[in-house]
Amino acid sequence: IVKEQLLIASGLPLSFKQEDISFHGHAFECRINAEDPVNFMPQPGTIEAYHAPGGNGIRVDSHIYNGYTVPPNYDSLIGKVITYGRDRSTALSRMRIALDEMVIEGIKTNIALQEDLVRDEAFKKGGINIHYLEKKLGL
Repeated sequence: IVKEQLLIASGLPLSFKQEDISFHGHAFECRINAEDPVNFMPQPGTIEAYHAPGGNGIRVDSHIYNGYTVPPNYDSLIGKVITYGRDRSTALSRMRIALDEMVIEGIKTNIALQEDLVRDEAFKKGGINIHYLEKKLGL
C-alpha cells in the first residue's frame, strides 16, 4: 500500500486497475472506546480487569492491560476488534462472539452498544447508511 501511495504522490499511475482487485471474504471492525455509551463522554480511569477475545478469524489491536490508566486528555479509543469470515454471516457471528468474550472492567466502554448494533436485524441485513446510528439511538 505504501509503495502505491508513493507512486501516486510522485505523479505516477497505480500499478493495477480496479478490475484487477477481487474480494475474498468479509471483515468487520468495532472500535472500543472508553466512553459512556449513553452520552459518549470520555471515561478516564484505571482498567481493573482486561481480557481480549481470540480465536479463528478474531483479532484485537489494543494497548491496554490490567492496571492501565486511561488518560483524560486523548482520544478515547482503547482498542479495535476485527473479525474475518468467508461470508458476512460468519464474520458477524465471530464479532458477536468476540464482543461477548471481551472484558474491560473499571471504566465504562461502548462494548454493550457494539453488541447491540451487531445483533440488530437492520445491521445484520446490511444496506444501512450513515444515519443508521442516529436513527437507532433517536438522536
